[in-house]
Amino acid sequence: MIRYALICDHDHDFEGWFGSSSDYDDQQGRGLLECPVCASKRVRKQIMAPAIAGTKRTMAEVPAAKMQAMMMEAAGRIRQHVEENFDHVGDAFASEARAIHEGRAEDRGIYGQATPKEVRELVEDGVPVAPLPPEPPKKTELN
Repeated sequence: MIRYALICDHDHDFEGWFGSSSDYDDQQGRGLLECPVCASKRVRKQIMAPAIAGTKRTMAEVPAAKMQAMMMEAAGRIRQHVEENFDHVGDAFASEARAIHEGRAEDRGIYGQATPKEVRELVEDGVPVAPLPPEPPKKTELN
């Protein structure tokens, strides 16, 4: 079986499976190919990267220490982005998040502190919240 990436004249992407490249040519020549989105019969192959058999490196092959370092770096970048682009509201986080959700305050990104009880209440009321990754340890604190 051969899988082709196809596109219609309305730029809808889809794929088709054929027994051989001549099967594709035959079906195309007889007008049997059709876009599943808009039913256009003007379908053509897209450029595709060849499928090459070989070994792929899986995440399981990445050493645990390196994986942890990668995750900590990503978490640090997320925290840095939030701190640079969101408003810090301190311990008023729960009330400010609720006010934003209810339209009583300007819609903007915020971060701050909330008690576990406040977080549960926000979640139960449908207010979107997520924990901020912890601050990465300082290099002087690492052993």
